[in-house]
Amino acid sequence: MSLPSLADLLEQKPLYYKEIDHQRVHTAYAMLKPHIRRPKTIHIVGTNGKGSTGRMIAYLAWRQASRSEEVGGRRYSVGHYTSPHILKFNERIWLDGEDVSDEVLDAAHQRLYALLGKEMSEALSYFEYTTLLAFVVFEKCDLMVLEAGLGGEFDATNVCDKELSVITPIGIDHQAFLGESIEEIAATKIRSIQKRALIAPQPYEAVYTVAERIASDVGADLCVCPRVNTQVDPYRLQAIAKTKGWPNYLVENANIAIQALNMLDIPYTIEDLEELELFGRFYPVASNIRIDVGHNPLAARAIAEAMESDTVLIYNSLDDKDYEEVLRMLKPKLKRVEIIPINSQRATTREAIESALTRVEIPYRDFDGTVDPVEHYLVFGSFYTVEAFLKTMNL
Repeated sequence: MSLPSLADLLEQKPLYYKEIDHQRVHTAYAMLKPHIRRPKTIHIVGTNGKGSTGRMIAYLAWRQASRSEEVGGRRYSVGHYTSPHILKFNERIWLDGEDVSDEVLDAAHQRLYALLGKEMSEALSYFEYTTLLAFVVFEKCDLMVLEAGLGGEFDATNVCDKELSVITPIGIDHQAFLGESIEEIAATKIRSIQKRALIAPQPYEAVYTVAERIASDVGADLCVCPRVNTQVDPYRLQAIAKTKGWPNYLVENANIAIQALNMLDIPYTIEDLEELELFGRFYPVASNIRIDVGHNPLAARAIAEAMESDTVLIYNSLDDKDYEEVLRMLKPKLKRVEIIPINSQRATTREAIESALTRVEIPYRDFDGTVDPVEHYLVFGSFYTVEAFLKTMNL
């Protein structure tokens, strides 16, 4: 059987689909399941905060375990599957403190392709194949943290059992796939829960009602995380956040991560967060430039609290996002917007962005590839926006 490289196989698969065969990945997982072991699994669903919450869980568990006794003659191992990536595919599969190597990826791809066969490997979507690829990479791990890509119930990450589901803040996004109302969107995500679920503080009260109903229907234990987590010393966490320059939403995500570890009796040391780098999450790439991969009104609301006044926003958006509402939320902190081109078939048009900026009454111009050292900048709007900026600036 001729084996294409992982890059060649993924290149043939579109990143986005108007319709998805939800049964296909279950068929593929049934083929794979007898040949790999499943680590203890935490599944993360929600609209915002999935990536940072998942990385905090994985990092804290791995750092604490790396100082502990070996497990069965080997070190405790942790994997985190996240998406999308900013610059390189390897960012999606984090293993024991770093992005997975090309060599490990290639070996896992060869094994997965052989087990599934050419027909199934080619039929699977980009996200489906890479999810199963992560399962192969993580099979020797003790803990696997899986971030849902879209929704929850029908997401490829939901094919395996899990010990805990973590529900991060849910807002209005991806309506074409998930539903128009917050109740519909929440239900699609939360129907992925099984035995135990932890729900973060929510911006919409209706989400709690949906979660309680679904938990009752499936017989799951539901824990509602308080906004002030009494299991965490707030002074220690706030001190870390101040050192890191974290906005409040990252502090809230840390609270959720710690609660998840407590629920599964996984030890951790909170001070390990001081060494954690959350690239792309209000992350300083220079003293006056922060990048954030947020892209919806819920993310904009959280970011606006942390922004400096008179910030220059380097911005673009995908066409299915409510970019006008995003701009309205950021406006009080903005000096102007600089529009950066992005490389995506889903990018909205320049004219649409300009029209929204005009309606919201924010000054704007093109991003010309330069930044003024005396001004504050935020790069925000999508993973593609951050990617375009980093490549333009060679960062």
